[in-house]
Amino acid sequence: MSATVPENTASQAGAPRSPQLFLTPDPSLGRLSGGRTLLGGSPYRVLRLTEAGARLVEGWLEGQAVAERPGQRRLAEQLINAGMAHPRYAAGPFTAADVTAVVPVRDHPEVSGSLGSLAQLAAVVVVDDGSAVPLPGAALRHPAPRGPAAARNSGWRLAGTELVAFLDADVAVQPGWLEALLPHFADPQVAAVAPRVRSRAGTSVLERYEQERSPLDLGPLPCVVRPGSRVSYVPTAALVVRVSALRELGGFDETLRYGEDVDLVWRLAGQGSLVRYEPASEVRHAPRSRWSAWARQRFDYGTSAAPLALRHGTAAAPLRVSPWTLACWAAVAAGRPAAAAGTALITASLLPRKLHPVGVPAQEAVALALRGHWGAGRMFADAVTRSWWPVAVPALAASRNGRLLLAAAWGRHLADWHTQRPPLALPQWFAARVGDDLAYGAGVWWGALRHRTLAPLRPDTSDWPGRDGVRRL
Repeated sequence: MSATVPENTASQAGAPRSPQLFLTPDPSLGRLSGGRTLLGGSPYRVLRLTEAGARLVEGWLEGQAVAERPGQRRLAEQLINAGMAHPRYAAGPFTAADVTAVVPVRDHPEVSGSLGSLAQLAAVVVVDDGSAVPLPGAALRHPAPRGPAAARNSGWRLAGTELVAFLDADVAVQPGWLEALLPHFADPQVAAVAPRVRSRAGTSVLERYEQERSPLDLGPLPCVVRPGSRVSYVPTAALVVRVSALRELGGFDETLRYGEDVDLVWRLAGQGSLVRYEPASEVRHAPRSRWSAWARQRFDYGTSAAPLALRHGTAAAPLRVSPWTLACWAAVAAGRPAAAAGTALITASLLPRKLHPVGVPAQEAVALALRGHWGAGRMFADAVTRSWWPVAVPALAASRNGRLLLAAAWGRHLADWHTQRPPLALPQWFAARVGDDLAYGAGVWWGALRHRTLAPLRPDTSDWPGRDGVRRL
């Protein structure tokens, strides 16, 4: 696929100048054929450039600004939307005075002590969602609890600013957190931006585990947020959103007790808006204080998979692989390693023919296919011991080969401990990881039974990376 760039195209006279845009390459980005073939992004894809486009991209990756020419801006937007590069703006259209914080609260009276760090914002709207003892100073009170979605909806509708920052009551913002988020709104397509939500430091085993494995912490790499991406959702523990985007969608779905934030993000992505994850901005979130509350949280998160799958289809799938890759690992599970290896080699040998026309050498294409099969193995192990475990674990435990597969699947937790060196002893780490998986998977099955659907359990077997080997941008 080629992306052409019109030469010498000037912006219209008198049109407002956009903030100066710079690009930072994603760690996945690879360049072949003198820079004319780009590989990477999230999901992984291939982009073929013209010679002019390749020269422009080379300059941008070396630090040059993207010129205010429609053709150049379109190419830069393709790279950004593909996740191959990430934007940096010299300035942005908004400041803290354009942001209203919305803080939903229920039975959390100490929240008033943490609001001083938000003094630079235009306003702070605290919504008391039916606390047993009414919260002094709340802008609005629900007589009875209606859930976080309803509380956030009540809050943003009171905002008189162009942006709202949803913050949980137990979130502590860090210096500079907002300054790293606001420049992204220079792109009118961006509807929401999320910071990295890290667990607060502590000394207990639970607190130390959460510092490494909090479900709210989505890692150190920036990303476009959408289903199938490296970051497929962001939580509303901390999220800055355009009020106009909320108004267009009608806000959060108040029928969802859990997963309402994922639903909002996927609806934004579904209508063509961009949601960005910006880990250069950080906030801190308080973890659960007891293991029972921690397990209940993971279970509750799992119950959201069914309603999300009914609304968004394969976006909520527990596993996303090609049919060929699924066949490989199904053969492994069935105790047929020769069939698995043969399938992997055959599919790997077919990919070079697909990618040769766009400048990908045969050796690179084969390596790409084999890495894809291997990486899918970890996703398969995650699904077996997490979302599918109530059925998969007993079924696999019934055979010798199945037990070996289970040992390998759970062994990934041991490998993670060895490579990450978390601040826990190995037995503590392993027990917490397995408990995490079991609690979440139990919630998935409970939600599936409650909604009478298998949708959150079905894998997405869409072919990768497209029938002709190229992801279309």
